[in-house]
Amino acid sequence: MRIFISTGEVSGDLQGALLVEALYKQAQHRGLDLEIVALGGDRMAEAGAEIIANTAQIGSIGLFESIPFVLPTLQAQKRARQVFRKQPPDVLVLIDYHDPNIALARVARKQLPNLPIFYYIAPQSWVWAPTLRSTQEIVTLTDRILAIFPQEADFFREQGANVQWVGHPIVDRMQQAPSREEARQRFGFTPEQKVVTLLPASRWQEIKFLLPPMLEAAQHLQEKIPDLQFLLPLSLNIYEGKIGEILAKYDLNLKVLQNQTLDAIAASDLAITKSGTVNLEIALLQVPQVVIYRLHWFTMWLARTFFRFSIPFMSPTNLVLMREIVPELLQEEATSERIVQESLDFLLNDQRRAKVVQDYQEMTAALGGVGACERAAENILGEFNRE
Repeated sequence: MRIFISTGEVSGDLQGALLVEALYKQAQHRGLDLEIVALGGDRMAEAGAEIIANTAQIGSIGLFESIPFVLPTLQAQKRARQVFRKQPPDVLVLIDYHDPNIALARVARKQLPNLPIFYYIAPQSWVWAPTLRSTQEIVTLTDRILAIFPQEADFFREQGANVQWVGHPIVDRMQQAPSREEARQRFGFTPEQKVVTLLPASRWQEIKFLLPPMLEAAQHLQEKIPDLQFLLPLSLNIYEGKIGEILAKYDLNLKVLQNQTLDAIAASDLAITKSGTVNLEIALLQVPQVVIYRLHWFTMWLARTFFRFSIPFMSPTNLVLMREIVPELLQEEATSERIVQESLDFLLNDQRRAKVVQDYQEMTAALGGVGACERAAENILGEFNRE
């Protein structure tokens, strides 16, 4: 049996790898001979998928920002179409990655009209979508949406989709995370030492806009708390050189880490982070966080002016319960001064820390229990059993 999985960016590669592992595990239990072909990255390849195009580095937000990725995206789509013609899959699974995946679903519907299409980790139309048409296209092109948030399941069900809520796969990933004590011991931190982890991005576009205000804030924080230790884990090692050039402008007690994101978070007293899935990892490790996000000013102006861009929250941590658990600083608010203000409150105010940890526990309960990836795999492999 052949499954085709399509995703992009670092987060999609991570979620795809977790799903690939679960699919092979379920297939073995069912006695299925399974082959997985994918648009993804190194993590999915390590999990056992055959990667026909590496899309882990393809990702941007904004019209102009996406221009450098148009050609690589088209090339990846071309390879996918070739696979559809020569080795048609039995099931197509889409993971996030809105525009390229919708384009691929259109092709699949045309070439293979009876192909079952699953959308796992659907685009967050339930938070904001540029048009109602984009939401309806997700509904009409897919046979089933495997929702990871309860609100997401309710939203798409109301739009007429066939939806199954499976829970959030990040809960599964966190089973492998170290404890605070284990992580701090690995880094050699004393129990009293304050540690802050900076998590600017997985896209160069984000690093360019988010890392400078983070580092400026870190400089001010270090002046107020001299023994503060900063950690900066890399999501893609290809950016190490460019990040090093930016870091050279600052005098910080900072360590750059490779492939140690969970360790860095677990060892921390605070995370200053971009908005994204990593916010849930931080929350599940019970670490306070300040969430920031910036786009190019013209991209944000276009979104606000022509697409009526307005969201209740940007961080998944707040979206789960639809209330502010952690502070969010979007665009004009994402200044070093505001970051310092919120960070000091978490670092020095025990009551604020205790409140956010309490809210994290409520949020965790709403994510669903361990086994989201297995539940998603069961849904997908159920197509084979019906045949």
